[in-house]
Amino acid sequence: MANYCTDRYGAGMTGRHIKIFATGGTIAGKAGSATSREYIPGQIGVDELLAEVARLGLPATLVGTQFASIGSEDIGPALWHKLHDAVSAAMADDACQGIIITHGTDTAEETAFLFDQTLPTAKPVILVGAMRPADAVGSDGMRNFANAVRAAGDADTAGRGVLLVMSDDIFAARDARKARTEGLNAFRGFPRGPVGHVTPASIEWFGPPWRVDETARLEFPQELPKVSILYAYAGMPGGDVKDAVRGGAKGLVLAGFGQGNAPAAVREALAQAVQAGVPVVRASRVDQGLVDREPDDDDNGFIAARALGPAKSRILLQLLLANGITDPLRQQEAFDRR
Repeated sequence: MANYCTDRYGAGMTGRHIKIFATGGTIAGKAGSATSREYIPGQIGVDELLAEVARLGLPATLVGTQFASIGSEDIGPALWHKLHDAVSAAMADDACQGIIITHGTDTAEETAFLFDQTLPTAKPVILVGAMRPADAVGSDGMRNFANAVRAAGDADTAGRGVLLVMSDDIFAARDARKARTEGLNAFRGFPRGPVGHVTPASIEWFGPPWRVDETARLEFPQELPKVSILYAYAGMPGGDVKDAVRGGAKGLVLAGFGQGNAPAAVREALAQAVQAGVPVVRASRVDQGLVDREPDDDDNGFIAARALGPAKSRILLQLLLANGITDPLRQQEAFDRR
């Protein structure tokens, strides 16, 4: 993996030293036509990206590394390991003052949340992507990237955990979720909404940092255990739960109706899974809303996802199991934590 610095393009940029880790995605995608719906992600390398950024005259020194050139639907544990090692090294580098990860939007919330739980908060770590490829009419990638540089270079960004920057909004990793398949305002934050507003020229935070000088909450494991998500549907049989357990799931997340509900046969099968040593998290297939604990959770041993959706619930349960946290009360505390 080659390293690139904006200085090689004669930009003469000064200011905060920010490391860029590129993974591909729409922000690096090309369609070959300004009006085409179809495009290929990850076609622009980090050197080309930073050459374009250098012409903007942003007040930062940017050093880039190309990690992958793929759509984020193909990002998983193998790349997470390499990327996490690189970000951890950048966090330990005194010369580095901030980190930006360019990322496809499909799984950005999962990568952001995974890193949010397993990195300290001393330096800004920001994920950024785009909803339109670089050669499309009204492409948003360069503005989003410039916004990410502004946020990574701000003195008040540290102490907020991993952040996602899209469409002039800053979202906390725990809150961010992709809520639309297209359009520039594709991300929402729940329960807090955006935690800040950013443009290439300015930044406004909506509150003080909430994780100042916090160490990593959980250790990044060598291997993430298999946790399956079960999507509830009308008439769903309990056999779906049993199939997942037979398939090797070490934990289960229910993407349930409403506040984490499911047919009686499914709830019974989930309770049996808990008795067999397979923890169960009740989340919701609904886009927004809390899944609070209910009286039956104590009897069944279920964990309430609270504000986390199914995808993030899966990641948190994986991390808890990999870190040896199997007590349901401690697991629930992790889901309750902001």
